[in-house]
Amino acid sequence: MGRTSRKKRSTLANRAIIASAALILGGGGLAAVNVYASAGEGAAGSSHRNWQPVRQVSTIDCPEVVNEIPEVPGPARAEVDRELAAMDTQITDAYREFADRRDRMARDPELAQNAVLGPLEARRTASIDRIATAIGRRAERPEGLGSLAPCSLRADDEVDEPTAGPTDRPTDDGSTGNGSEDGGGEGEGGDDQGQDAGQGGNGPEDSDFVDIRSVQPNVEKPARLRGASRGTFTTECGRNQNGKFNPDNVIAAPGVANGAHHMHDYVGNQATDAFSGDDDLAAGDTTCRNQGDRSTYYWPVLRLRNGAAESDAEADGGGKDQNTGEIQTPSQVTLKFVGNPTGKVRAMPRFLRIITGDAKAFTNGDANANASWSCTGFEDRQLKDKYPICPEDSQVVRSFAFQSCWDGQNTDSANHRTHVAFAQDDGRCPNGFRAIPQLVQRIVYDVPPGPGFAVDSFPEQLHKPVTDHGDFINVFDDKLMRKVVSCVNGGRKCR
Repeated sequence: MGRTSRKKRSTLANRAIIASAALILGGGGLAAVNVYASAGEGAAGSSHRNWQPVRQVSTIDCPEVVNEIPEVPGPARAEVDRELAAMDTQITDAYREFADRRDRMARDPELAQNAVLGPLEARRTASIDRIATAIGRRAERPEGLGSLAPCSLRADDEVDEPTAGPTDRPTDDGSTGNGSEDGGGEGEGGDDQGQDAGQGGNGPEDSDFVDIRSVQPNVEKPARLRGASRGTFTTECGRNQNGKFNPDNVIAAPGVANGAHHMHDYVGNQATDAFSGDDDLAAGDTTCRNQGDRSTYYWPVLRLRNGAAESDAEADGGGKDQNTGEIQTPSQVTLKFVGNPTGKVRAMPRFLRIITGDAKAFTNGDANANASWSCTGFEDRQLKDKYPICPEDSQVVRSFAFQSCWDGQNTDSANHRTHVAFAQDDGRCPNGFRAIPQLVQRIVYDVPPGPGFAVDSFPEQLHKPVTDHGDFINVFDDKLMRKVVSCVNGGRKCR
């Protein structure tokens, strides 16, 4: 398959760029600007009849309710999780309605409010009320959540440019690399069809790609103190050659089919779906060479944006959720557990759940973003908010360094984040947390050079690279987990 042709860019002479009141609606009001261009006319006194929009609203932006919910009592957890998943579906349905009539809504703010934002707010209000009621049956009812119900429409380029995320995250060799150097802005080697190629018209854009050779090295190896745990344990679980996919998310949306609205690759535990409990996982088959590792490792699939129909073209998580194109099987997957730069690690608890990265980072912001993108031969250059364009003899690499500090009590939390944490800049765990073996995933793809690929995402996240994420459920048996800890603390390299 040949290299994708570069997108031509030109500037029309005598173009006047005019800022005009926009269709960026929050609740019921105007909240930003749109930009219009008039070719061959001056800005003053020109007719609006010939104006054409340069950029329009591109997605729906809703506050993330789970981040504002206080601790959820155990008996209320299932109901709260179901309502949170329902709210994701509400956004997906509203995005479809918006995408079907995007141009009309750009001209008619009242249509956008009446057809999309108003009904969405009503549904979110009802779900938020059910969440507060469920919590209130067992604890103090949370107040003020209703303010999170209104959503807005926003332009692609109105999202704040992501900055460097969590730093000092070991890569596959124990070095760090989670910078967001953008290599000077827009990607090179654009796609003639832009975001209409292979992703149902909802992204990514050419500017989401950058030639890795234009990125400056940005990886620094962490300082290691005396007593650091320097060993590694690598578990070999394949590349999902057997094609286990589903659009569930048993961590964030347990008991909800299509809770992710995008397709996941799975390696390790083969019993994993939305309805898997701990007993199901403990008894499940595993693709891992060492049968003591029945852990679940999963991440969004990567697809070619080539317009080809995949087997899920008419299915939930696939074409129904605007995830289209050929799913790519990784050429290599490395799952490695590494130590802590300041001291020893202890065993992680069985059934510990960890999500790293944020599937909604495009609209949420990059506070929890934690994906690293690079190319083989250039892994001293890591990107978070851009996809890499690799040379012809190089392959695309995506990597995740998971949280490596545990609160010592919980295997999960209400927002699926607060029970684990990243080490601080000095390598130590925050107060109240203890170091555990850190999972570092490295996934390699042999895809054609150029901006012809993207990860699956929630539809409104537009397949942005910053939304990449990984999920892990620890189902090591006790004997093998003791070996992991012994190898890491003993400075050995084990498999």
